[in-house]
Amino acid sequence: MKKFGFKLLATDKKCNARVGKVTTPHGTFETPVFMPVGTQGSVKAMLPRDLKEVGTEILLSNAYHLYIRPGLEVIKKIKGLHRFMGWNGPILTDSGGYQVFSLSKLRSITEEGVKFNSHFDGREIFLTPEKVIEIQEVLGSDIAMIFDECPAATKDKKTVEKAVNITLRWARRAKKHHKLKTQALFGILQGGTFKDLRKESLERTREIGFDGYALGGLSVGEPKEEMIEVLDEILPLMPEDKPRYLMGVGIPLDFFEAVERGADMFDCVNPTRYGRNGTAFTGDGLVVVRNGKYQKDPRPVQEDCGCYTCRNFSRAYLRHLVNSHEILGAQLITLHNVYFFVNLVKSMREKIREGRMDV
Repeated sequence: MKKFGFKLLATDKKCNARVGKVTTPHGTFETPVFMPVGTQGSVKAMLPRDLKEVGTEILLSNAYHLYIRPGLEVIKKIKGLHRFMGWNGPILTDSGGYQVFSLSKLRSITEEGVKFNSHFDGREIFLTPEKVIEIQEVLGSDIAMIFDECPAATKDKKTVEKAVNITLRWARRAKKHHKLKTQALFGILQGGTFKDLRKESLERTREIGFDGYALGGLSVGEPKEEMIEVLDEILPLMPEDKPRYLMGVGIPLDFFEAVERGADMFDCVNPTRYGRNGTAFTGDGLVVVRNGKYQKDPRPVQEDCGCYTCRNFSRAYLRHLVNSHEILGAQLITLHNVYFFVNLVKSMREKIREGRMDV
């Protein structure tokens, strides 16, 4: 079984954009890459067959949610997450650090770990850096993430500094506890929009040593220009010989901004969330297909799109499905959105190879 590896294939000399190749036990993928989000072992409204057809190379799932439901015993019985969800390509599992942010009303943080009241049934759950590693090793993902504290956007530097320090202490514990040699382990940088804290987080996380490095704690409410300033400052300093993962940042403009600065990996729920709500992403902006102006529109969502939805269906039909509350509407628009995201980022690779990323 192949081990994890990263190789830099090309760079754009006019900016910091780069193309890389990641090797995992379940196959290879090139970067920059967009990872559709299958939080609970399923990308909403998408079959694994459809994900392959639209060009998906790696999926993201979530250790916290899978630990709650269906639970580790079920996944262990089925011999791992890949077999459980019918996906034979690479999988990255988030640790649950984002839930420390998103479920802030249901948790309390201590040095030892985080106590949650399950959003599903209210039962008490206690996650430590070691427990999160154990969960991900049972899941058998190709890339595991450390457990981190992801604070909400704030100008309170002490709050952010506290999150940086506890994330670093948890990172050391996670690295020490991680035993599955076929599984890569990524560290996560925190620091909010404070550049000095970001640099400190990077330097100390590099000292621990990981297979890849992620920028966390962005796109959590901070102004866009402040996020860009962090990317400008930190991405060029991240190790050149390791993947650089920008967590949870996911609209098309963000991809261009981040790839030009050297980011490699992205994930976001936007393609599926917008799809379920009747909104499609296109090169010309959002198309809200449920709107009345599309009632008799014979055009596809996007004229030059090669996805199954755009090859076969009109905006008028999609509007009819959405307004009739037909499940197929969510499926078809989601399929288009995932195709758009995956292939937009994939197209950036060719631009980088040709030295045209900043055009």
